[in-house]
Amino acid sequence: MRNRLFAIAAIAGAMAAPIAAQAQTTTGTVGRSTTVIGEHEGITADQRPAFREYVVRERVPNYTISERVTVGAVLPEAGVTYYDVPQSFSMTPYRYTVVNGQTILVEPRSRRIVQVVD
Repeated sequence: MRNRLFAIAAIAGAMAAPIAAQAQTTTGTVGRSTTVIGEHEGITADQRPAFREYVVRERVPNYTISERVTVGAVLPEAGVTYYDVPQSFSMTPYRYTVVNGQTILVEPRSRRIVQVVD
């Protein structure tokens, strides 16, 4: 009887694990909407115009890469400089840069694009 209960609990736990993992991540893109992957917030819709103006004022250089800029893509290891997002826009662990004319948020350790700020 004890083994049967243990087996049922193990199966229930195994079935619930993928659901819990999915709850921690937001993914998907529709048109030109902003997508953020991960637990942290990126630049919100109402902050985007001011953030774009900030990036232009800072004269952040544009890096050109041959790949398409999409959420989830990984940027090259060399040649791209990442900048801290000012706290006035967001408390975020991400960095920003401009690639192919688009301002993007990047997870600094993996260089993975987490948000395209349009």
